[in-house]
Amino acid sequence: MRLVLASNNAKKLAELRSLFAALPVDLVAQGALGIAEADEPHGTFVENALAKARHAAQAAGGAAIADDSGLCVDALGGAPGVISAHFAGLVTSLPDREATRHAQDAANNRHLLERLQSATNRRARFVSTLVALRSADDPEPLIAFGRWEGEILQAPRGAGGFGYDPLMFIPVLGCAAAELPAARKNELSHRALAAAQMLQLLRDVWALR
Repeated sequence: MRLVLASNNAKKLAELRSLFAALPVDLVAQGALGIAEADEPHGTFVENALAKARHAAQAAGGAAIADDSGLCVDALGGAPGVISAHFAGLVTSLPDREATRHAQDAANNRHLLERLQSATNRRARFVSTLVALRSADDPEPLIAFGRWEGEILQAPRGAGGFGYDPLMFIPVLGCAAAELPAARKNELSHRALAAAQMLQLLRDVWALR
């Protein structure tokens, strides 16, 4: 079964391919089919994931899956939430895409620390929502959630990961997400939790074996 991933993120594609390897699924990035990225105008992860999955399913004429994820901080009422990727506003694009991403991550982290300067409650969580559709008009979308609980540090720690990983302390592990080896992080992360739940849904509801 072909399942179109509503993303052009190579790391996300590789991660989900690995997690879904036990199923008879050919996971294909939407870009490989010439499908443009969808708008994400909504205020919740589930609405944006559903919009992206429906857009890809419509364009591909078949099944699709989408992820929407980010950081939710209690002291900020759940912000940055769906705007996690550009919490500080969009930075000026650099010639190199990776350099732009690093600059954006650094700006977002600085902005988060500034917003939490006087906060005593630093509880937060990474959230991932996966939505799968058999077709664009599927009335029964499969929806899976993953939440990775932690606390926002006073300063960055670790050299791994990306995004808010250097500021996200995971109490049960005693380290920041950015201090974990990549393989270990991928086993424990919010996306891994959501993918495991989605894997079971694909087996139970779509009868994929």
